[in-house]
Amino acid sequence: MVEGPGASGGARSGRVQSIDRAVAILRCFDARQPEIGLSEIARRTGLSTSTVHRLLVAMSENDLVRQSADRRYRLGPLVIRLGRSAGVATTLREAAQPIARQARDEVDETVGIHELMPTDTRVVVDQVESRQELRRTYAELGVQIAVVHGAPGKAMLAFLPAERRERILAQGIDRKTPTTIDDPAELRRQLEEIRATGWAYSDGERTSGIRAVAAPVFDHTGEVVGALGYSVPAIRMDDARVADLGERIARAAWRVSTVLGATEEAVAETRRRAVGEAGSA
Repeated sequence: MVEGPGASGGARSGRVQSIDRAVAILRCFDARQPEIGLSEIARRTGLSTSTVHRLLVAMSENDLVRQSADRRYRLGPLVIRLGRSAGVATTLREAAQPIARQARDEVDETVGIHELMPTDTRVVVDQVESRQELRRTYAELGVQIAVVHGAPGKAMLAFLPAERRERILAQGIDRKTPTTIDDPAELRRQLEEIRATGWAYSDGERTSGIRAVAAPVFDHTGEVVGALGYSVPAIRMDDARVADLGERIARAAWRVSTVLGATEEAVAETRRRAVGEAGSA
């Protein structure tokens, strides 16, 4: 028997819907809550418990989830195996390289990949240089840089928990150039703006003659782990271009974040915590 267009389309639509629902279930799991019960999954997805149970059975059979002794669910071995495979970017540098290259090609300006360190510093882990004769070239790859200096550092600092952020600011801010922001109160004001716009700006604050914009990069937990930034000779970067490049780098940084597993919900929670904690600091 040959199925008509309606029957075929309906079957396909049902299969696509099942995939969408399975993905919605997978999105319920994160580092903060790696194990969840059936009723909680139903609440988070908006699906009925019977539908969730049916999907979980099928997902368990395919190693996408597994059930613990207390009848709660965790991500399954197939998801873990895929996450650890060579085909999936697992480091900031791996995730950012192709996107940084595309960002460079859009405007032909140097793009730096900056990683946040546990020592409250940042390092430039890689760069994609502009092809122009006059360009910014990072000479300090791998060297620790104070997170309070420059657009990439400020982009990360804005999304740190208030306690860690205030501990960093309490250490003082060395004046690297005449335009370094060394007043903690002024820097706090800028960090509020960065959280609102999603990107940071600096005008020769760490290196004279260089203007930069940068945006934070988040991982699968929603925590900030680094930044992507344009670094441009000041002669080629007027105020109008600052805004254009700022918005461009924010979009590029978000693409890196999604490669690392970030979700809008997790990052929104990080932003809410940062804003709330900052207000009480």
